[in-house]
Amino acid sequence: SSGINAEWPLRPGEATSQGHKVTHSLRHTLVMSHKETAFKKVVQATMIRDRQHGPILELNRMFSTQRGSKDWSRTIFAQACSMLINVSSESFLLPHRAWKVRFVGESVDDVGGGYSESIAEMCDELQSGVLPLFILTPNGRVDNGVNRDCYLFNPAAVSPEETNMFRFLGILMGISVRTGSPLALDIAPPMWKLLVGLPLTVDDLTEIDKDYVTGINYLRDLPNKEEEFEAIDMPFSTPGAAGQEVPLSSTYLRIQLANRKQYVQSALEYRLHEFDHQVQAVVEGLAKVIPVPLLSLFTGDELRTMVCGHPDIPLDMLKSVAVYKGVEYTSPLVQWFWETLESFSPTERSLFLRFVWGRTRLPRNIADFRGRDFVLQVLDKYQPPDHFLPESYTCFFLLKMPRYSSKQILVEKLRYAINFCKSIDTDDYARITRGDEAIMDGEDSDIELSSQ
Repeated sequence: SSGINAEWPLRPGEATSQGHKVTHSLRHTLVMSHKETAFKKVVQATMIRDRQHGPILELNRMFSTQRGSKDWSRTIFAQACSMLINVSSESFLLPHRAWKVRFVGESVDDVGGGYSESIAEMCDELQSGVLPLFILTPNGRVDNGVNRDCYLFNPAAVSPEETNMFRFLGILMGISVRTGSPLALDIAPPMWKLLVGLPLTVDDLTEIDKDYVTGINYLRDLPNKEEEFEAIDMPFSTPGAAGQEVPLSSTYLRIQLANRKQYVQSALEYRLHEFDHQVQAVVEGLAKVIPVPLLSLFTGDELRTMVCGHPDIPLDMLKSVAVYKGVEYTSPLVQWFWETLESFSPTERSLFLRFVWGRTRLPRNIADFRGRDFVLQVLDKYQPPDHFLPESYTCFFLLKMPRYSSKQILVEKLRYAINFCKSIDTDDYARITRGDEAIMDGEDSDIELSSQ
């Protein structure tokens, strides 16, 4: 594998014009499972298996949370980008961890959990507004139409630093596909369509900016009367996806009957291509990790599934990889545990998964678990058991739980742990005092068990 050049051509289907036509013709002909099988064979052929992980990153989460000035350079995403953007492609061709993490000021020997946690933090940052890469869809900003909770690439993010961050986003997406570890990103469907090399249509604009398309249609269908255009008195410019006003002509200042057709064409041309710069940068990042030309086999929705999996946590899948230590799977305690997860909201299930595994989404299928079991271990060392929180080892997908006396106690302790015990610290237990009673609460640990 060491001699493989991982940087494929930079556009889906770009390798040859004949290949472009063939792969595009198969996009809607082959079923997803067949396309993905063929794609994975190419990915497997370029896998590098002679190392446990890529570069070691020292990331400062305490530094990243000091966001009073909204300085995005402090984020985990920006810290990782600056260290990895110029790393050779071979570092990203590993089957599991593309890097190893050392969190400054936190006791963690990363054998998987710290890596997963770093990616989860990056996904949170991308959608928090602290980074300049994503914007909420216009539909979301005005609470109208579909995809209100989805994000677009920010067309105003064009600086060299921002372009590099879009390339790094592409690297993250490629790593997700290669390792089978989904990213918790809610990116709007038109962005995925562009990433597989398909052009946008007016229908795609409606999916992200319904009011804009309604306005364009209104102008197009106005009666052919000059006074109608004098009455609306609109500039020859168009609002972009980020809300900025974009001039469309150096010749025309106002929309008139004589230039109405040109305005509609120019406005749509701009809106259908305003993400081109950002998409190109993301594709450049993808090309360092996966065979980008073969993306033309897939639809945008199929690529989204390959990168992001499914936001819901299918408990049947989690149960199928569960093993139990110190307790029988038929015991009331185990039944209470699964009933508790069943009662959790989708958000709480994601928090639970992050607590025990450092991820917010499960792999898409059993094969992508790569033999990793979810271990539920019940220990009698916690005495009295109802005074302790559960303890997690994210590197090992392990949850250690006291032998709680009731389902109500289990629900209370587990819900508290997933919401408030997020730091990775092996030095001590979090202590919570209620009245005169001190409760020893196990925080999330990410340590290598064999070293203890």
